[in-house]
Amino acid sequence: MAVSQRSRTILTLYSSNDDVQCHRVRLVLAAKGVVYDLVPVTAKNTPEDLLDLNPYNSVPTLADRDLVLYDTGVICEYLDERYPHPPLMPVDPLSRARLRLATVRIERDWLPYVAQIHAGGRPADTARKRLREALIAAVPLFKAAKFFLNPELSLADCALAPLIWRLPSLGVALPREAHVIIEYGERIFRNPGFTRSLTPEEKLLREP
Repeated sequence: MAVSQRSRTILTLYSSNDDVQCHRVRLVLAAKGVVYDLVPVTAKNTPEDLLDLNPYNSVPTLADRDLVLYDTGVICEYLDERYPHPPLMPVDPLSRARLRLATVRIERDWLPYVAQIHAGGRPADTARKRLREALIAAVPLFKAAKFFLNPELSLADCALAPLIWRLPSLGVALPREAHVIIEYGERIFRNPGFTRSLTPEEKLLREP
């Protein structure tokens, strides 16, 4: 698939300014220290290029010369293989499989609550309650290692940290017994790479 009529010589990411999946990709790029061109996408401003590149007209969309990717998980794994240092997945197959399953759980069981909360109304209240309960039930997983089921930052953390960052703005308050999740988030948020991954809009989500 051609990227566009004009030639691209730099990695290009089409991204919303406040979206948990787009933030996930930006966090991978920041962790890798990759230089890229960020193209903001809003409901009122969809670049013509995106309409040509992605049949679903969705974000995130990544263009790397003639390659176009628009599934978040595929984008993240591609970036980890394309830019191998630092690695964001373990070397051995068993650990990689475990982290992939953990990422699938985050994608299917936790991240959908973000959209439900943003939709508002009674379903939002239910989503807040269920997300809070799901995170509390996962406390043992956060205790298993320094990062999520791994001693080093991984693609699973890149999927999870944007969600933890948004908890206050989503109206999800964790109880004292879940302090390990708050500490996990703060450990990642202090990393300069996480700061680089944030858009101005996302920075405001945690400003007092």
